[in-house]
Amino acid sequence: MKIEITPLILTFNEKENIARTMAGLSWAKEVLLIDSGSTDGTLEIARSAHPNVRIVTRSFDSFAGQCNFGLTRIVTPWVLSIDADYVLTGELIAELKMLEPPANVAGYSAQFWYCVFGHRLRSTIYPARTVLYRHELARYEDEGHGHRVRVDGAVRALRGKIEHDDRKPLGRWIQEQDSYARIEARHLLKTRTEELGAQDRLRRRIYFAPLAMFWYLLVARGLFLDGWRGWYYVMQRTIAEMLLALRLLTERERLEPP
Repeated sequence: MKIEITPLILTFNEKENIARTMAGLSWAKEVLLIDSGSTDGTLEIARSAHPNVRIVTRSFDSFAGQCNFGLTRIVTPWVLSIDADYVLTGELIAELKMLEPPANVAGYSAQFWYCVFGHRLRSTIYPARTVLYRHELARYEDEGHGHRVRVDGAVRALRGKIEHDDRKPLGRWIQEQDSYARIEARHLLKTRTEELGAQDRLRRRIYFAPLAMFWYLLVARGLFLDGWRGWYYVMQRTIAEMLLALRLLTERERLEPP
């Protein structure tokens, strides 16, 4: 490595994913895990998959809170912030090893291959993310159900991609999506319409986004060509949009106590 990088990963019960993620980090001198109290063997798997894993346990408050806490524990100039279901490709690892950032570059973004049980899909709506940055120039903010890193300086694009390959059970995925949908619905409803993008404006109309997502992914993005795995992803994203629509309706009409 021409620059010093510490991978930063948030974990909570990621036994189905963490070994594959750690396998792509063998080049790192240290990997920092901020764990929210895993009980499924995640930490033991992580320790066995990498010779130098530093684990810090912190009760979860928000994704941004966890990430900002993690940044305070980083000692290298650069951070590679990745999820526990990300797998670095060989092309990206080779690029990181040769990277020599100019002084005015504060971070790098990466695009993704979305995978369904190891199979790369031809298309995805998963956006590019700023994953590598100078840690003293970065700060995380919560945004809806997710989080975003704000980097003070220029951000360039990496050529290599990351595989997103979440293999947690479907039941847990649905529970997590419902939790995310509740937070996202409240965010959308309190945000002024003119501040929302086209996709979120459509979502806030409640009734149209799930059907639009289904046909957009299946036909416009060609995922029917990926066989059952393409259909699996299309149905996942449609279910996520349906849950969000239900949560928007529930919040708007106050069908449940706050």
